[in-house]
Amino acid sequence: MYIASVMSLETLASSTNPNLIILESRGAPKAAIKPPVAPKPASSGAAITVAPSNEEVHVRPTIPDRLGELGIPRAMVSDLVLRFLWLHGTGTLALLHETLKLSFPVLETVFHEFRQQQLLEVKGMVGNDYSFTLTAGGRHLATARSEVCQYVGPAPVSIQQYHEVVKGQNAKLRLNRDSLRRAFHDLVLPDNLLDQLGPSLIGHQSLFLYGGTGSGKTSIAERILRIYQDTIIVPYAVEVDGHIIAVFDPIVHKQIEAEDEFLDPRWVLCHRPCITMGGELSAAMLELRLDEATHVFIAPCQMKANNGILVVDDFGRQMVAPQQLLNRWIVPLDRRVDYLTLASGMKFQVPFELMVVFSTNLDPEDLADEAFLRRIQTKVLVEDVTDEIFDLIVKQVITVHSVPAETGCAEYMRERCMAAGASTLRACYPLDILKLVKAIAEYEGRAVRLTRANIDRAVGLYFAKAPTRKKSPQV
Repeated sequence: MYIASVMSLETLASSTNPNLIILESRGAPKAAIKPPVAPKPASSGAAITVAPSNEEVHVRPTIPDRLGELGIPRAMVSDLVLRFLWLHGTGTLALLHETLKLSFPVLETVFHEFRQQQLLEVKGMVGNDYSFTLTAGGRHLATARSEVCQYVGPAPVSIQQYHEVVKGQNAKLRLNRDSLRRAFHDLVLPDNLLDQLGPSLIGHQSLFLYGGTGSGKTSIAERILRIYQDTIIVPYAVEVDGHIIAVFDPIVHKQIEAEDEFLDPRWVLCHRPCITMGGELSAAMLELRLDEATHVFIAPCQMKANNGILVVDDFGRQMVAPQQLLNRWIVPLDRRVDYLTLASGMKFQVPFELMVVFSTNLDPEDLADEAFLRRIQTKVLVEDVTDEIFDLIVKQVITVHSVPAETGCAEYMRERCMAAGASTLRACYPLDILKLVKAIAEYEGRAVRLTRANIDRAVGLYFAKAPTRKKSPQV
């Protein structure tokens, strides 16, 4: 199974970007095809290539060699160089290249401009590279620019180019029951549940998982990311109206070693992201956050999750009211675009190319109205497990954790759970009870073994019992 974003060669050839290059690979040697020159340049100004793959193609920006190809204001590039030298004292072209992720031709252009403007002076040579520092005039200018913004890092990409790349990386999946079962190999899921999940995942649309507590909804949501086998690129930062928005988050975006030597280093090669938000989700987390110390905006969770998955776990129990959250996302879910606001009040558009997975044990009709539920095109009920599925889960937990067990433990655990007051069987019971058995064994300093006696003790700790009250003596 190969999963990747698709853009046809015909569509790419008709792109408005004159620097677009298509690299196609289908088992044959790579060949570069230069499409016809479009009548006008792309709004982002940066060159884009399409990285080769086995079956499909990706849109990938190439390294800009001129300031005009960066797609961002020229003054922003100058500010980055000024702040770097103001912060570090001295610098070289190699250090600037490593920190700002700009090509040497671009940096050499800025270097010569600064020398002409007497903003820097050369102190010597480091190998074949210059060592330079700011002049008094350069330091005065850098101090003033640092009061506006203190960002010193990889140069941002334009919001236009961000749109192009994110749209081009929209997931296209090929799934069937067997491939889906491999993705959920460590869960015991019935075929009818897999057959409901499959179509919704192929469409990369929003998904509503609902059912009783402990039925496995969160476990399913967290494993959806496994169906993707391809990579995407994420920018370190995006420029909007002269402001910098930090997008790349090393906790969210799992970086991998880039194999494309022509990829613009302002972009990071990553696995598709998956962000899980629980009860801590608030309305403020859905908007841009301004870092008061650096004057840099931090992208909200849905922007960081672009081209991936955003899981809203325990939906209905967040700090933000369900209706408020649904009203905030009713347009993005329908039109696949979101609108964010800068501190100045300026609104701008960003892509909303992600799968939003809502997981809840509440009744969907109590959380959302018909208009919103219509925009969540797939609703999957994760039902309570049957006796057969429960026994299979017990056996799988025993195997995965390599715990010795008495014969018949699965059936005995099921019977004890129901006898202890469980209204129905839950998928979470086997693992939860095994954890208690391990804790009991560790407390008593003996080897872990799943026996009937240990199951009785664990079940007694797991299920709440009604307190018994002594009757006061009658006088």
